[in-house]
Amino acid sequence: MDGFNRQRFAAMLVKETLQIVRDPSTFLIAFLLPLLLLFLFGYGVSLDVTRVKIGLVVEDRSAPALSLATSFRQSRWFEPHEAHSVADVKPALVSGAVRGIVVIPQDFGRKMASGRGAAIQIITDGSLPNTANFVAAYAEGVRASWEEGQLRERGHATDPPIQIATRFWFNPELASRFFLVPGAIAIVMTMIGTLLTALVIAREWERGTMEAIMATPIGMGEFLATKVIPYFLLGLGSMTVCTLIAIFAFGVPFRGSPLALLIIASAFLVPALGQGLLISAATKNQFVASQVALLTAFLPAMLLSGFLFEIPSMPTPVQALTYIVPARYLIPPLQTVFVAGDLWGLFLPDILIMLGFGAVFFALAFRATRRRIA
Repeated sequence: MDGFNRQRFAAMLVKETLQIVRDPSTFLIAFLLPLLLLFLFGYGVSLDVTRVKIGLVVEDRSAPALSLATSFRQSRWFEPHEAHSVADVKPALVSGAVRGIVVIPQDFGRKMASGRGAAIQIITDGSLPNTANFVAAYAEGVRASWEEGQLRERGHATDPPIQIATRFWFNPELASRFFLVPGAIAIVMTMIGTLLTALVIAREWERGTMEAIMATPIGMGEFLATKVIPYFLLGLGSMTVCTLIAIFAFGVPFRGSPLALLIIASAFLVPALGQGLLISAATKNQFVASQVALLTAFLPAMLLSGFLFEIPSMPTPVQALTYIVPARYLIPPLQTVFVAGDLWGLFLPDILIMLGFGAVFFALAFRATRRRIA
């Protein structure tokens, strides 16, 4: 085969670009689907547990009991629905209309007047363990804060020798969208980089154009480059649109630099595009290629990258499996550049690992394609 020819390379780039422009499904996947994912994770999915509906049963009509009930009504964490007995609110707990029941017992006021500690009963729905723990912990917190206030009013409270001042860095509001939306951008880049690229060579075989390409003097390096460059630019364009929406529509802070974001995104697109080309060259069928891309790229990026589930909380064998998922090395830098800033000491190891994955995928794709067009 001839060496590199600029005119031939430009013609193949134009051909691939026109093929993208004329395929409406490409733009649907590259721009419409990312918007849907962003709005889904930005508005539809939330890990913030606030205003939980609970049943509030006040069996005692004393002043302390009514005062504690008022504290629950004014809490930012709960939306209480009052009832006269547990039996009245039990069906709501079973049906999921409320997530817990707080019972202020009949002898609450009497025990408070006698100086003994007065307890409340907290009943939670154990079918949702995280929510159940939240309801129990924050209900006890409301009671403890109320009791401390009562003691201060009576002049019995003293300041503890050690006071804890809690401060949350980078995300003071503990808003889940601050890490869900950047994580969604990583999923978008996985779709564009791997899913779309997985179809390009398979499409040539299905349409019968691969034989014509094989008859040309184009080299494999040129051939793969003409397939990769348009989708690389498409991925960066989609990432830019998603970033602007994250900042201006969802209010996600962007404390890093555009250059850092560009380098991180470009580093990830290398393994994503390489994996897509390898799948496309190995399958020759668009349907099979899309299914393989979903199973080997999209689902691992969603479940094993640390996007939705923290990796340290996974079983040890699954944690080991996450090391071969390229998206695992994209999520932390992407979230960091949004909420913390440019921390190159954290970025560079992940960037190098992603480039290493890309080198392996492109080498395998080169070999798989060579057997077909050499």
